[in-house]
Amino acid sequence: MRILPFSTPGRFWRGNLHTHSTLSDGALKPEDVVEAYKRTGYDFLQLSDHFLGRFDWPIADTRNLRSNDFTTLIGAEVHAMATSAGEYWHIVATGLPLDFPPAEPDETGPMLAARAREAGAFVTMAHPSWSQLTIEDGRSLAAAHAVEVYNHTCAVLTDRGDGFYLLDQLCNEDRRLMAVVGDDAHFHSGDLDAFGAYVMVKSESLDPEALLGALKAGKFYSSQGPRIHNIEITRNDVRVECTPANTIAVVTGASAAMSRVGRGLTDVTIEYAEARKWAWSELPPIKWFRIVVIDGPRRAWTNPIWVDALN
Repeated sequence: MRILPFSTPGRFWRGNLHTHSTLSDGALKPEDVVEAYKRTGYDFLQLSDHFLGRFDWPIADTRNLRSNDFTTLIGAEVHAMATSAGEYWHIVATGLPLDFPPAEPDETGPMLAARAREAGAFVTMAHPSWSQLTIEDGRSLAAAHAVEVYNHTCAVLTDRGDGFYLLDQLCNEDRRLMAVVGDDAHFHSGDLDAFGAYVMVKSESLDPEALLGALKAGKFYSSQGPRIHNIEITRNDVRVECTPANTIAVVTGASAAMSRVGRGLTDVTIEYAEARKWAWSELPPIKWFRIVVIDGPRRAWTNPIWVDALN
């Protein structure tokens, strides 16, 4: 069987959900950020400026920057105290209404995330490694749809761009979260923090509401460059079709992974049984897995795929 997003009608649209402008702490005006992404070949962008009183609670109204071949989503990076590290929560809320009320002084991160989700937003735990989020933090953010598993700015500036450690632990506790990536671009050093990661959203149109609905439904994958064309799954194996890659791996909730390694791989089939064959000890039943396509330093990732949803 083909799985989301490859089993649904429409086409893939390339977009970035995490970017900043002069409305908060970015270097470029909103219209210049949008133009930069449009010029680089993106189909949509969200300006996620910091929703804080010091910036007068900005939610970027970019509707006038939309066109027939490029659109924008409305959202923000919302904040409240306090994580386990005693710092602000950073929560990317995609699809916020423009009149979303400011955070209350006593509002916690989990409370703010819940309010954003109730308002219709797609809620993401941003840059967990940079924020030093613990498993307890992840557990507390019950309203989240996704974990930001790669943040380009955090990777470039601090080497803390990876968030899979948190996603995988939460999935092992049966949290059915998705995996998103983002640039978190601020453009203070040219475009070194931009155009490094994007979501590929499957939708029948570029309409903002269609894109938001597809995100909530998990009709997307994330990438630094490689493209995934199709994934088919049977009771015994996984078939992956993609742009040329060096490694295609099926990563599970246990230590063992199943992979094919070579040059120019574009169509591979991997059997589930290989995980048990190469495991150091007996594995529990596989509850979920995700697929990664590796082309040198660049990767593409699916959302976690739950085995019970395949039956």
